[in-house]
Amino acid sequence: MRFNVSTEAVDDREIYITGNFNNWNPKDRAFQLKQSDHDTFFIEIDDETLPEKIEYKFTKGGWENVELDAYGNIAPNRKAEKSQGQTADIVEKWRLNWGPFKEEFFPTVELISENFYIPQLDRYRKVWALLPYDYETSDKSYPVLYLQDAQNLFNGGSAFGNWQIDKKLSILAEYGRGDLIVIAIEHGSEERINEYIFDNNTVAKNSEGKKYIRFIADTLKPYVDSVYRTKKEREFTGIGGSSLGGLISIYSGFLYPEVYSKLMIFSPSLWVEPNNNFPMFSYTVPYKTKVYIYGGDKEGSNMVQRIRVFEEKMKKWEEQKLFDFEFRTSINEEGTHNEFYWSQEFPKAVEWLFYDNIENPAEVSPTIQEYEAND
Repeated sequence: MRFNVSTEAVDDREIYITGNFNNWNPKDRAFQLKQSDHDTFFIEIDDETLPEKIEYKFTKGGWENVELDAYGNIAPNRKAEKSQGQTADIVEKWRLNWGPFKEEFFPTVELISENFYIPQLDRYRKVWALLPYDYETSDKSYPVLYLQDAQNLFNGGSAFGNWQIDKKLSILAEYGRGDLIVIAIEHGSEERINEYIFDNNTVAKNSEGKKYIRFIADTLKPYVDSVYRTKKEREFTGIGGSSLGGLISIYSGFLYPEVYSKLMIFSPSLWVEPNNNFPMFSYTVPYKTKVYIYGGDKEGSNMVQRIRVFEEKMKKWEEQKLFDFEFRTSINEEGTHNEFYWSQEFPKAVEWLFYDNIENPAEVSPTIQEYEAND
């Protein structure tokens, strides 16, 4: 069967087709289109590969670069019968690194406290809450994700760029997956390394990670649950971060499995714990925990190799009945150790951790309205 697509929005990004015939892989080299004209592309797919009723979309290499309708809205899945023999489609617009972002879906950003007291460390910290765009007009309760390094997450506060989680949460809301509160904890500047190292005085003299993870679980979470409409149970609570923030989030999840069921671990500094000797308790019934791990092929410190070793360790911990893991690993062959790639990965991780999505984006009805892009 031949699939043809025309698009005036031609750039140097390759075009792929994805659908219910390749597990909705948005960058499958076997399904890359060829160019037949300046603005026309095609692919021929063996009939044996296709189901009788086909659902599909076009992408430029990822869900962050998926097709949009003429108004910049999410395009519904395309549908065709294999008996047609060929299709002729038009793509008006494409996402570019998840943009454009629609202001009406932006979360409400609240400063919980300029000086939130950390009794375990006897110091103060700025803490933020990002609430769903419809929080004030709904009566719903929401899952919560705790994230480290708030300076690097939104507001352009970091010299290295940021994850743009406010914009990414607006994308998730547009897809009908915005029911999530994010609590962002600023790092302690010069104390950051000490606070994010659990118990390793070789790496950080007087490491304070034990006290820091107690602060989140024993002090901050109860406060958040008392102020906001949260789903308090572990099934609805996650924690995560990148680099050292990812490492301390592993410790948090392993030592407080009764608090967290979801771990978002981006480019973790596993070199600090090369033998993966993470402390953990033994329970009669192991806790079921979802772990989303991301790493870039172009990161240093043998990042991908260390992640693979960590995967094998998780399998062994499962065999020992210490945990019941469900984990997903995402490796970006172009990824380096910076916020740009963590920003791209954030929506994918949220979808998998909180919405169990592993295939196509949610089907939503497009809204016919013009948009203004927010870069």
